[in-house]
Amino acid sequence: MTTRIVECIPNFSEARRPDVVADIAAQIESVRDVRILDQHSDMDHNRTVITFVGSPEGVEEAAYLAIARAADLINLDDHQGEHPRIGATDVVPFVPLSGVSMVECVEMARRLGKRVGEDLGIPVYLYEEAATQPERVNLENIRRGQYEGLKQEIGVNPVRVPDFGPDKLTPAGATVIGARQPLIAYNVYLTTDDVSIASKIARTIRHSTGGLRYIKAMGVLVEGRAQVSMNLTNFKRTSIASVVEMIRREAVRYGVQVHHSELVGLVPNQAMTDAAVWYTQMDQFVPEQILETRLYEQAFSEPEAEAEKPTPDFLEELASGDPTPGGGSASAFSAAMAASLVAMVGRVTIGKKKYADVEADMWKMVEKATDLQTKMKQAVIDDAKSFEDYITARRLPVDTEEQKADRIKAIQAASIHAAEVPLQVARNTLEILGLAVQAAELGNVNAISDAAAGAALAKAAIEGAGLNVRINLLGLEKETAPAQMLGELRMIEKQVEKYHQSLYEILVERGGMHFS
Repeated sequence: MTTRIVECIPNFSEARRPDVVADIAAQIESVRDVRILDQHSDMDHNRTVITFVGSPEGVEEAAYLAIARAADLINLDDHQGEHPRIGATDVVPFVPLSGVSMVECVEMARRLGKRVGEDLGIPVYLYEEAATQPERVNLENIRRGQYEGLKQEIGVNPVRVPDFGPDKLTPAGATVIGARQPLIAYNVYLTTDDVSIASKIARTIRHSTGGLRYIKAMGVLVEGRAQVSMNLTNFKRTSIASVVEMIRREAVRYGVQVHHSELVGLVPNQAMTDAAVWYTQMDQFVPEQILETRLYEQAFSEPEAEAEKPTPDFLEELASGDPTPGGGSASAFSAAMAASLVAMVGRVTIGKKKYADVEADMWKMVEKATDLQTKMKQAVIDDAKSFEDYITARRLPVDTEEQKADRIKAIQAASIHAAEVPLQVARNTLEILGLAVQAAELGNVNAISDAAAGAALAKAAIEGAGLNVRINLLGLEKETAPAQMLGELRMIEKQVEKYHQSLYEILVERGGMHFS
């Protein structure tokens, strides 16, 4: 199984107070399975870049904790630095490294953005692959005017409406969150303190003003030297070597030279190898000629682990002789699968030009389906637990009349609770069914049968959940609460039929299917 790894490279508007930076880094390190790979602080920029990796869930949580702590410790009203910024946590990109798709990183950005906006009250703008508007793909467009300009325009200029959170700023500013391919932050220092020269060179080399593709650049003054500060957004198309040579050529025009260069954060091995190959003109070079690469692939490759007895999965547990998990848990599991199919249809629709007009709807659908999938996975456990509570109630002592009365009350309460779990499954699954119909109606037509399969699973889940509601309320139908629960169940079942009628019409009209 491929290890799922996501990289996150948040930029914080602080470098001159090491205790603050250390506190933020500690929040990241507090999350299990997350590891900081690099930390770079620039005093002139007054900015720190922390690179960390881990599982998608761990990285997302670590990013949230870091943003929250930065908001507590950094006041943008007091911040001064060379680098443009609009927030205490200025930008948070997610980068897929292993076993994770770009779409999943976009989902991470959207979830984190919503959480930061709602829980921390920080305006959030989505950028790069996660951008909801074309003009927000480029970070510099969002940062235009910096914190001071945004403070004047937010809540007034419609262009400045955030994707999540309030339309007003606190001293924590706003945060830009997104997903992107690996980026190289690279700076070249010149043998001059004239920053205007660096700015002219930056204008020549950056793509937005007619320069090299995949290059963003600006001129700044750092440690008494003019610096061309750059981001290489696709090193495979525009290499480090070609950028350096163009800067070297332009520097000569102004009577200066390249003094030295630096990396901010980490760089892919291929980028440095490509630069070395270019400068040495080693045209026949292949990556396998690097000693460390061969050592990693052969001498230090991990031996295959001995086969271990696998942990029984849900289906094996369901087929066992134990009473739990049972039909209620199976119904919740079916609902979770239905939600998964809905999310899949959304994901194969997002990013396709043909479906650009429904992309916003697809994102909302995926987010809702993912949330419902999580709830149904929990319901699998909750249903089994409710049955165990019922068994516990039945085993209560009956030695006295008082104990008998208490036992009857406990059994009734446990029975009602055991019915509440599958009823909630039915409620949530009705939502999933509605999403499945939406997926069939608006989603990628090539996945219309998957949407329909999700709807079929949802219908089966509601039927199974309904059976569990009824069996658990057997003999209690005339009680107030059980009667209301059964009435709600019947309403849900009627709605199911309406959804399926709509689905069949969509399958015939949009999918060209025939039902005899």
